[in-house]
Amino acid sequence: MADQPNANLATLLTTSAAKFPERIAIRLDDAAVPYAALDGASQRVAGMLKEMGVEAGDRVGIMLPNTPHFPMAYYGALRLGAIVVPMNPLLSKREVAYYLDNSGAKLLLAWHGFAESAEGGAEQAEIDAKVLLIEPEDIGKRVAEATPFEEVAHKEDDDTAVVLYTSGTTGQPKGAELTHGSIGSNVRACIPLYEPAETDVFFGGLPFFHVFGQTCTLNVSVASGSEVTLLPRFDPTQALEIIQRDKVTIFMGVPTMHGAVLHHPKREDYDTSSVRLFVSGGSALPVEVLRGVTESFGAKILEGYGLSETSPVATFSRPELPMKPGSIGVAVDGVQIRLVDDEGAVVGVGAVGELQVKGPNVMKGYWKNPEATAKAIDADGWFSTGDMAKVDEDDFYFIVDRKKDLIIRGGYNVYPREVEEVLYEHPAVAEAAVIGVKHEELGEEIAACVALKEGQTVTADELQAYVKGQVAAYKYPRHVWIVDALPKGPTGKILKREIDVPEKV
Repeated sequence: MADQPNANLATLLTTSAAKFPERIAIRLDDAAVPYAALDGASQRVAGMLKEMGVEAGDRVGIMLPNTPHFPMAYYGALRLGAIVVPMNPLLSKREVAYYLDNSGAKLLLAWHGFAESAEGGAEQAEIDAKVLLIEPEDIGKRVAEATPFEEVAHKEDDDTAVVLYTSGTTGQPKGAELTHGSIGSNVRACIPLYEPAETDVFFGGLPFFHVFGQTCTLNVSVASGSEVTLLPRFDPTQALEIIQRDKVTIFMGVPTMHGAVLHHPKREDYDTSSVRLFVSGGSALPVEVLRGVTESFGAKILEGYGLSETSPVATFSRPELPMKPGSIGVAVDGVQIRLVDDEGAVVGVGAVGELQVKGPNVMKGYWKNPEATAKAIDADGWFSTGDMAKVDEDDFYFIVDRKKDLIIRGGYNVYPREVEEVLYEHPAVAEAAVIGVKHEELGEEIAACVALKEGQTVTADELQAYVKGQVAAYKYPRHVWIVDALPKGPTGKILKREIDVPEKV
């Protein structure tokens, strides 16, 4: 098989380093790492891992924020032939122990600021995993002393590259086995959509331990010889400062990031004219945010859809096609999409069905969980997303809502996103989440949790009346409460399961 092309994702870096050795690959404030230096660092990381006993196929945990150390560790581990297990630096000891035990990781590279949970988790784990704390000066010395591993381990498309754990909304998180081929196919699908060049600068505010940031920002930019300027923890003021300072051209983000930058009270004080493209994913982009971004920044915005299990992109709006507000676009190249009813029959134009995905981007399966794999992927390779959607006559898809988020009020189906879109249209609303709460007679009642834009005021009753006038009588929220901010996950995605429902509701 050695005569087959090497599918190893580390070749994305080696190829760009050969073409653009002096071009900046990664930037963090005043620190700038050219492609040749990043490639050299990945060689030494691979050498260090080898000296520590890591072999091809071994799992290596990477518990790092968005600093240059992440791509060094990521491409270094892949270069050696190891499997990367990305981990949120904010995981608790118990969660770290679970990730280590489930993946069987031999080594965990963790940021020194999170030593307590990293080392404590390793102690709790049943497996004997080493922890190497990444402290910029010490690790730099250790890496510098390692013998470079210059070759790139040969990998086939179906070889596992990353075990990426899903959020685990029910039960323990499951590790999606993403292959060199599945992630690589997604990178190739995104490039003609963004049309990145070596002169482009990506905004690196999406965490690389998450599949959206890892595939669509890090791997796409490296494959294109572009630059990524990092922001380890998202803050809209810092984001605007980075856009102005580094002349960001491609702003990658989830809807809450786009909304936060759009609604920043001093946005117009910053020069954002360099941005030519906004890319959104992770959750549904409110139509009002989409319109606001395109009008205020004068830039195109592309919205994509996907999951950890699809590496992640399944659909995207396309620059050459008309933008349809509210749509997640069309299937990306090489990927098939269909909508099915509860019996598995394909539904037609305009009908609501569960969205299924088939293609080279679909995961190999869930790590050490054949039962969950069989439940998620059928014998023909169709992956069931759990998302409900519609398709129009032009093959544009529209997410209606999560199948599990569906609210059934007195026998009527209510999709939260429809109600949320109306709330976002109110000039005072910054963020909104609609959920179902228990009701003795109706089963569930509609409720809305809302955060307001800075300086805006509106009452819960006024918001309720606003929505009531624009949706069917059974859809408007009977309970509305206003909070300072909605709970969010590491990517900025609103976490409905963590919303505190007032006792009076």
